Amino acid sequence: MEEVDWALLLLRVVVGLTLAAHGYNKFFGGGRIAGTARWFESIGMRPGRRHAVLAAAGEVAAGLALGAGLLTTPAAAGFVGLMAVAVWVAHRGKGFFVMSDGWEYTAVLATVAVAVAIVGPGELSLDSVAGIDDVLDGWVGLVVSLGGGLLAAAGLLVAFYRPPPADA
Repeated sequence: MEEVDWALLLLRVVVGLTLAAHGYNKFFGGGRIAGTARWFESIGMRPGRRHAVLAAAGEVAAGLALGAGLLTTPAAAGFVGLMAVAVWVAHRGKGFFVMSDGWEYTAVLATVAVAVAIVGPGELSLDSVAGIDDVLDGWVGLVVSLGGGLLAAAGLLVAFYRPPPADA
């Protein structure tokens, strides 16, 4: 094994567990699903409870999958889709920096996931164990993770995003 495999493992695990922790927090932290659902409703994701559960489950699933290097490119597409929706409904128009509720953090998570999809998960991954670690990498990894994630986000937003009135 090469150093790059260890570096990819570290990157995947840290970024994957970070997103999974966000999903876990939606389920069990702070306001739990009920609070997340109310917030989702307030920012235009309706029905709020359905989207709270789907976002939380998606974050946990995509995070754990990327961390384990399991179906890495589809997991990266999940990252992109989740983060694109978050940017559009919660961070758009608030600038770049996260301390102003900007889109910095979401961009970093999605970018790392796409980069991993492009280079592949490395030998220290479940994809490698299954012999599929080089099936969806390279340009295919880029198109599937970035394009698929953005298409999924766009479809979800068209179908379910109903922003509150500007004076609300």
